[in-house]
Amino acid sequence: MYPIRNQARHCTDTHKIHHFLENAQTGFLGLSSEDVPYVIPLNFVWLNNAIYFHGSGEGRKGAYIESNPLACFTVSESYGTITSPIPAQTDTAYMSVIIEGSLQSVTNINEATAAMQVMLNKYVPGYFERPLGKSHLERYVSPSGSKTLIYKLPGATLTAKEKEIMLDRMFYEGRTLYTDRA
Repeated sequence: MYPIRNQARHCTDTHKIHHFLENAQTGFLGLSSEDVPYVIPLNFVWLNNAIYFHGSGEGRKGAYIESNPLACFTVSESYGTITSPIPAQTDTAYMSVIIEGSLQSVTNINEATAAMQVMLNKYVPGYFERPLGKSHLERYVSPSGSKTLIYKLPGATLTAKEKEIMLDRMFYEGRTLYTDRA
């Protein structure tokens, strides 16, 4: 693992990192097979210090995971642009987390159901009247005819970076260097 080069941006606040991962909407799964990289955006949940996501047991993602379970999962959110009278010091307010490790197929039905329930709660809160049943996961087949698998990436190797919002310097439509100096 490479150390974070810009230590001023290194975030070690576990509460902030967990809150970010629990609320961010999209993560990017990086896989590699036979020296061919593959990165895909996914819905995910952060549960019990692991990233969980689901997908078809067939197709490119499944084939790559089967071939090489080593993965990188990146979550990043931009909070806007920070202005500066010096062009090279214009910056972005953001937070990002990178988790590296080996993907695992979740075979325990209780763990898989819990992860999928958290995912439903995250993406469609309050939509369903009752919790997800184990039988749904055991029987579900996608419209393309494949079984859905649940994967997890334990967060043993996790790095986070951030550049906090600077309220007085955030760019907005119509803001110019001239109006800042007025």
